[in-house]
Amino acid sequence: MRKVYQLFLLVIAAGLFHTETSAQITPPTDQGNPASIDVNLENIFNQKAPRKYKVANVIVTGNQFFDAALLTSIANMNIGDEIIIPGGDNFSKAISNLWKQNYFSNVEIYITKVEGTNIYLEIAVTERPRLSTFTFKGISKSQADDLTPKVGLVRGRIITENNRRSAIEAIEKYFAEKGYRGVKTEIQEVKDAKVDNSVTMTLLVTKGNKVKISDIYFTGNTVPSTRLEKKMKGTKEMTRLTVHPPADSAGVLSGNSLTFKDYLRHTGFLSFTQTKELLDPYVRLKLSSAKYDEKKYAEDKDKILDYYNSLGYRDAAIVSDTQYYNSKGNLNINIKVKEGSKYYFGNIAWRGNTKYSDSVLANILGIQKGDVYDLEILNKKLGKIMSPEGGDISGLYMDDGYLFFQAEAVETAVYNDTIDHEIRVREGPQATLRNIRIAGNDKTKEHVIRRELRTIPGEKFRRSDIIRSTRELAQLNFFNQEKINPGVVPNADDGTVDINWTVEEKSSDQLELSAGWGGGIGLTGTLGVTFNNFSINNIFRKTAWQPLPTGDGQKLSVRFQSNGKAFRSYNVSFTEPWLGGKKRNSFTVSLYDTKYRNGIYDYYNQRYTYTDGDSYIQTSGVGISLGKQLKWPDDYFSLVTSLNYTRYVLKDYAIFQGFSNGVSNNFNIKVALQRSSVDQPIFPRTGSSFLLSGQFTPPYSLIDKSKVSSANPYEFVEYHKWRFNGEWYVPIGKPSGAERNKQFVLKTAVKYGYIGRYNDKLEISPFERFQVGDAGLSNNFALLGYDIIAHRGYPVYETSNPKINPDQQGASRFFTMFNKYTMELRYPLSLNPSSTIFGLAFFEAANGWYSIKDYNPFKLRRSVGLGMRFYLPMFGLLGFDYGIGLDRYTPGGGLKDAARFTFMLGFEPE
Repeated sequence: MRKVYQLFLLVIAAGLFHTETSAQITPPTDQGNPASIDVNLENIFNQKAPRKYKVANVIVTGNQFFDAALLTSIANMNIGDEIIIPGGDNFSKAISNLWKQNYFSNVEIYITKVEGTNIYLEIAVTERPRLSTFTFKGISKSQADDLTPKVGLVRGRIITENNRRSAIEAIEKYFAEKGYRGVKTEIQEVKDAKVDNSVTMTLLVTKGNKVKISDIYFTGNTVPSTRLEKKMKGTKEMTRLTVHPPADSAGVLSGNSLTFKDYLRHTGFLSFTQTKELLDPYVRLKLSSAKYDEKKYAEDKDKILDYYNSLGYRDAAIVSDTQYYNSKGNLNINIKVKEGSKYYFGNIAWRGNTKYSDSVLANILGIQKGDVYDLEILNKKLGKIMSPEGGDISGLYMDDGYLFFQAEAVETAVYNDTIDHEIRVREGPQATLRNIRIAGNDKTKEHVIRRELRTIPGEKFRRSDIIRSTRELAQLNFFNQEKINPGVVPNADDGTVDINWTVEEKSSDQLELSAGWGGGIGLTGTLGVTFNNFSINNIFRKTAWQPLPTGDGQKLSVRFQSNGKAFRSYNVSFTEPWLGGKKRNSFTVSLYDTKYRNGIYDYYNQRYTYTDGDSYIQTSGVGISLGKQLKWPDDYFSLVTSLNYTRYVLKDYAIFQGFSNGVSNNFNIKVALQRSSVDQPIFPRTGSSFLLSGQFTPPYSLIDKSKVSSANPYEFVEYHKWRFNGEWYVPIGKPSGAERNKQFVLKTAVKYGYIGRYNDKLEISPFERFQVGDAGLSNNFALLGYDIIAHRGYPVYETSNPKINPDQQGASRFFTMFNKYTMELRYPLSLNPSSTIFGLAFFEAANGWYSIKDYNPFKLRRSVGLGMRFYLPMFGLLGFDYGIGLDRYTPGGGLKDAARFTFMLGFEPE
C-alpha cells in the first residue's frame, strides 16, 4: 500500500496564504501499517544537518483542465532538481508559483518515497470551479443585456473572489449612473451537475427606488444660488415650475428661485389666480432628469469652486455638503460654502524677458490693475492652459522658436483685497527642427504627407506650424482627424526638437450602388465610385492593384446612371491636387454626357415604348480647371480658374419658351477666389470659408448685333454670373475629460447669387439660373444648367411671395438672383472615422427674385427644424431634416401642413 506523508510547510504556508486555501498539515491519506513505515522517510525532517536530495519523479494529482507538464513547469519542480531538506525553499516557491496563477483553491506537495538521495514528489491541486452559466434576477431583460458585457463574467472561466467583487461593483456603478442608490447584489452559486467542477451563478439584484434630487440648497453664499446651480451640469433638481421674482419690499427675493407654493406663502397671497398676472413674467420651467451621480456630483463641486475663483474668490471652499432624504424619498442636498474675500489684481512686474519688452508682454497678457482676480485667465494668457484661439504669451515665444520657454506667476504681495504678481520668464534657446518622422501611413505615400507639413528640418520650431500642419493633414480626409498627433520631442541638450507625426488611416473612398425594376421602363440603376486617394502613376503597375492603385492623394470619380431606355448618364472626373509635385496647384478635368427621351406609355402592356423619333434632350460637357494657392493676403486663399463647355441638343423638347429644337452652346470661364480656414472637412469646429466667383461667357450679342434677332437666340448662351458663399464655425462651451472633442458648434452661413446679361435687348439666359427650395436634389436629371439652392421646410418655389408655396418637386421657371441665410447648432454624437454622426437644429431664411427691381433682402421665407447627418466612408453623406416652413403655417392648417421631411445622399446641398 502506498505510504504518503505530507510535507511540513506550516510556517511558510501560513505566512503566504489564506487558511482556507493554504497547504494544510493533515494526516496522510493512507497511513497503512505503522510497522512498515520507512524510518528514513519518517525522519527526513528530523535530520540534524541539511541534506541534498535529487528529484527522481514528480506527479500531479487533482488537475482536471490543466496539463500536468504545464503545472510542473510553473511550479519549477522538475526531475533532476536538487532539494535541500530541511532548510530549502524549493517547496514554498513551488506552492507560491502555482498559487499566483489564481486557478487553485488549495495546493499541497507530498513526498511519496525516498530512495537514498532520490526523492519522489506528488503535487496535489484543487482547481477552483468554473462558471457554467450566469443569470440576473430582479432586473429587466434590457438591463441584463446591458450588464452582461460589463460584469466581466465569462462562461467556462475560473471564478475567483476578484471576479465576484468586480461583478458587484459593475452592477452598482451601472445603476448608480441611472439614479439608484443603495443597490444590493447577492451572488448565489449552485454546482452544475452536468459539467464537472462547474457552478451556475445567479446575481440577485435589489435596485430599490430610483433616487431623484428634489432640492439643492446653498448656505454661506452671497453669489446667487441660481448661478451656482447653473454650474452644476451633472447635478440638477427635479423638473418643476419656478418663480424668479423681482425684489420685494424687503429685497429678500431678488435673484432667488422659488416654487409657486413658497412664493405664495412668502408674499401672503392665497391663490394662484390672485397672483397670475404678477407672476407671468417671472415663471420658468426647469427641465432635468434629476438623477444623482456620485462622480458627476464631485465634478460639479469642483466647477462651483472654479466659478468662485473666476469671480475673484480664490479662497472659496465647500465646508460641508449634506445629503438626506425628504418625506417623498427624494434626495435633498445642502452645500455650505465659505466664500472668503474677493481679490483683485494689483501690480504685475516682469523679470527675465529679453526678447520682448514689458509693455509688449503686458499688452498680450491683457490684465490691468484692479481687474477681478482670476487664476484661470492668468494661466491661459501665460499659455499654461492651451487655448485654440491662441493669443497667449507662450504662443508668442513658441512661434519664434522658443520651445523651452517657461513663465511662472509668483505672488509677491497680498494686501487688503489686492494681489501683486511677478512673472518670471525663462526664455531658453531657440529650438531648431531636426528629425521629422511619419508613422501610421499604411496606404498614403510619405511624400503626400510631407508636402502638407509646415515643419521642415533645419527651420525654427513654431507652434503655429504644428497647428497648421495638423489642419492640412485633416483636410486631406485620409486620416482619422482625432488621431493626428505631432509627437513633439524636445532635446534640451542641443537645442533641437524632433517631430514624430503619427496618423491613422481611414477609408475615404465612396461607393454608390442601386438597382431597380418598374415604372414600365425596365431596369434602372446607378453605379458610382469615388477614389479620394488614387494613384494614376501606378495604374499600369500590376502589383499596385490591391485592389486599386492608391496613395498619391489624387481623386478619381466615375459614375453611370440608367433609367432604362428613358435616361442614361456618364460622368468622369480626375483631380491632381499638386500638379508638378512642388506647389499646391490643383488640376481637374471632367467629362459628362446625359440623355433623356420622352417615350409613349402603352397602357395595355403597361410599359413605355421608345423609337428613334422620340423627343429628347442631350447634354454633353467638358471642364478643365487650374487652382493656385496664394500667399497674399494669407496662404489660406486660393484662386481657381476653369474653362467649361456645355452642349445642349434638343429634338421636339420644349424646355424654354420658343426653343424646342436645335443646339445650344455654353462656353464660359469661371474665376473663383476662396479662403478656407476650417479645421477639418467633415465636422468643422472652428474656422471659416468664403468663396467669391464670377462666371462669364463671351458677349456674343455685343460683337455680332444680328444675334439679337436670331431664330435661335440660345445658340450661343451669354451671361455673367456672380456667387458669394460665406460660412463660420464657432465652438460653444468648454469640453473636458473624455468628452473634450464633443461640444456644440454654431454654424452661420450666407449665400448670394446673381445672373445678368450684357445686352438689354435680350432676355437673361434661361441657363445657369437658380432653383430654390426642397432638399436640393432635383435637377431634371442634371440636364439643365442651373444651381440648386436647398431650403428646408419648403417645396421648390417659383414666386417671390413667401405665402405662395405650392407642393411641387420641380420648377418651370428659375430665379435670376437669390439670398439665403442659415444658422445651425450642431452636436457630434460620434466622431469615429467609420461613422461620423451629428445632430443639428437649424433656422433658415431664403428667397429668389427675377429682377433687381423686385429684390428685397428682408422678404424671405423662414423655416426651423431638426436634422441628422451620417458620414459613412463608403457612401458619403446620409442626411435627414424635418423642417417647418414658418411662412407656410396657417392657423387652420396646423404644423403638419407646414412641415416637410427632406432627405439627402452623397453631398451637402447648398
